[in-house]
Amino acid sequence: MSIAGRTILYTGAAGGLGLPTVLHFLEQGAQVVVVDNDPAKIAALEAAAAGTHRDRLTVLASDMSDLARFRADIAGVGQRLGGYDIVINNAAIYPSKRFEDYSIEEHQLVQRINVDAGIVAVQVALPSMRARQWGRIVNIASVTFYGGWAQLSPYVASKGALVGLTRAWAREFGPDGITVNALSPGAFPTDAEKIHPDPEGYTRHVLSHQAVQRRGTPRDISAALSFLASDEAGFITGQTLNVDGGWIMH
Repeated sequence: MSIAGRTILYTGAAGGLGLPTVLHFLEQGAQVVVVDNDPAKIAALEAAAAGTHRDRLTVLASDMSDLARFRADIAGVGQRLGGYDIVINNAAIYPSKRFEDYSIEEHQLVQRINVDAGIVAVQVALPSMRARQWGRIVNIASVTFYGGWAQLSPYVASKGALVGLTRAWAREFGPDGITVNALSPGAFPTDAEKIHPDPEGYTRHVLSHQAVQRRGTPRDISAALSFLASDEAGFITGQTLNVDGGWIMH
């Protein structure tokens, strides 16, 4: 499942599950362009990649809510690198409160970062993918789309939109040798879980729903992403792969 020599555009990947996955891609010989807006996480990623892999890592500090600026940033780097082969739309925000307490502007901000920025990323990458008649797009969805988590309605809606785009893009881009899939992580122990007041109780809750009785690891995500981004997955498109220890089965 080698992706050596491929150029990956990976949004929101400086922290959480993104950082170890970026390192995994670099170890495989890929060129990785990471877009994030958290200075501390960016510094940690650059430090972790220091040495042999640093020359194949480009980190853009970009506010993805500013779609025009984001487009210009990734287009400029893409032109310098000769285009993108793989896009992983991972950037997301996840405010949590009762539905009636969200303003329409808050709903729109979640949509802009979680969905619209991904649309921009694909628009920028698509010309080089079509020219090569090869491309991989992976949208990071969520098990919350299937379960419908309370007090996360803008986030859940955004992940549902990504699943819909996955299917529409797969149908449209397939004739150009481009596959489009979604990867839906389960409950992984990352910063996202800090919104829960009882972490130990939440872990018990997660394990009670999973078939596999352990928490997920970054390796579980990087292995699945590497497969979907590889030649070996060339006949798989329009699908959503749940990496969740058997929480959601469909």
